[in-house]
Amino acid sequence: MVAGSGGAGMTAALTAARHGLRVIVVEKAPVFGGSTARSGGGLWLPGNAVLGRSDDAATYLAHIAGAEVPIARQKAFLAHGPDMLALVREHTPLDFAWVRGYPDYHPEAPGGLARGRTVEPRPLDARAAGPDLGDLAPPYLAAPNGMAVTAVDYRWLSLGLRHARSVSTAARLAAVTAADRLRGRRRLTMGQALAAGLRAGLRAAGVEVRLGTALTGLDVTGDRVTGVRCDDVTLRARRGVLLASGGFEHNERMRRQFQGIGTAWTVGATGNTGDGILAGQRLGAALDLMDEAWWGPSLPLTGGPYFCLAERNLPGSLIVDGTGHRFVNEAAPYVAAVHAMLGPPAHLPAWLVTDQSYRDRYVFAGRAPRTALPRRWFDAGIAHRADTLEELARSTGVPAGALRSTVERFNEFAGLGRDPDFRRGESAYDRYYGDPRQRPNPCLGPLRKPPFYAFSLVPGDLGTKGGLRTDERARVLRPGGEPIPGLYAAGNASATVMGRGYAGAGATLGPAMTFGYVAALDMAAV
Repeated sequence: MVAGSGGAGMTAALTAARHGLRVIVVEKAPVFGGSTARSGGGLWLPGNAVLGRSDDAATYLAHIAGAEVPIARQKAFLAHGPDMLALVREHTPLDFAWVRGYPDYHPEAPGGLARGRTVEPRPLDARAAGPDLGDLAPPYLAAPNGMAVTAVDYRWLSLGLRHARSVSTAARLAAVTAADRLRGRRRLTMGQALAAGLRAGLRAAGVEVRLGTALTGLDVTGDRVTGVRCDDVTLRARRGVLLASGGFEHNERMRRQFQGIGTAWTVGATGNTGDGILAGQRLGAALDLMDEAWWGPSLPLTGGPYFCLAERNLPGSLIVDGTGHRFVNEAAPYVAAVHAMLGPPAHLPAWLVTDQSYRDRYVFAGRAPRTALPRRWFDAGIAHRADTLEELARSTGVPAGALRSTVERFNEFAGLGRDPDFRRGESAYDRYYGDPRQRPNPCLGPLRKPPFYAFSLVPGDLGTKGGLRTDERARVLRPGGEPIPGLYAAGNASATVMGRGYAGAGATLGPAMTFGYVAALDMAAV
């Protein structure tokens, strides 16, 4: 029995079915895919066959995860990840490609790699999803004009048309999209491809998926979990139950209790309200990392939060807090950037400051260069525009002298190509989303051309990363370390193997799917 139809849940169900077990997947939402369908679809999976190489990732993962994550769990992830991907490739229409050159998020750390360890789904013909295509959860952001954009493409498209590779990427995608329309064909990429491909694998394996069926409790016989309750229906599970129902990012009470913030700034799937975590907690399960999330600086736009990725790395931008001073390497990995925002000490409010040159060159929050930004952003106080830095400071409530001196100091660094304060652009990760034409540092450019802009930044997230404590077999544990018989957890319903860190693109989905796979293997062996 599996609760949740995201990457963790569907991988577990596929694994169990291919090992001869009868599986039912229950999904609270009327659509399948959860946050996986909304994601970039990348998987951080060291040593997998798609990479064509193995490496010693244990040193790096230990550095990222820290002492809070038992070594046995880290080893289990690294050992089973390649086998999980092999099973997915064999039993679904999915194939994967290396996201070439996408660095680990801390490539200069012990064991880190500048060339990266991330793979992503190759574009998938939507017809592979068959009759389930209409039930696929929508993406977080739809690509413009229906283009099938991959993670590799996104990097170049974010530069507008400033780079030759950007122009060729846009032209290639436009040509492919036009050809697909003539043939009546549609391609899925990123999380849409991953979720659709896994669902196709479940259909081929005869796995039943019940949509609109919420987990409301766990059935227990003696001390063993023997099923799930879905309102007034109890579904029995002879081998065990996997909780893969997502995090608690949309549970206002839990977020206030554990994190001190609300639900307004998350881009996680709306059905993620901590149901599985609460069900396990009621049975006495231990919790870990409940104050953590897959954080990312976000714009609180009127239509919903926008998770900033490339916008912070591009030259001609900087971030200040309410004092008008910088407090972080703006191009840092997104979890690390929000850790700096939240402190201690806290650096909120925060503002992303740019000039007109930046707007002339780069895509911003999905808006093409040189296009007018929505008036509603300015009316809501999310965006501010002024002809001078002093006027911008007054508009945002930031001390004018501090903002002026911060920008002047930053401009000096841009001229030198070196940031002595926060080392922006020194990491290979910083430079990945920078502008190769900006020299000597692709992440550092001056702010000189009026008007100047300031955009509100808040501590958003892709989902929470704390939850039920599990062991190397994905079994849910009590505070004393003993497992609750028959109960497993994976994905954001469990505390992540990444601890408070983030190894690289796909370090959410890679472990989620791997521990779903591990849980299914453990149930099949019972």
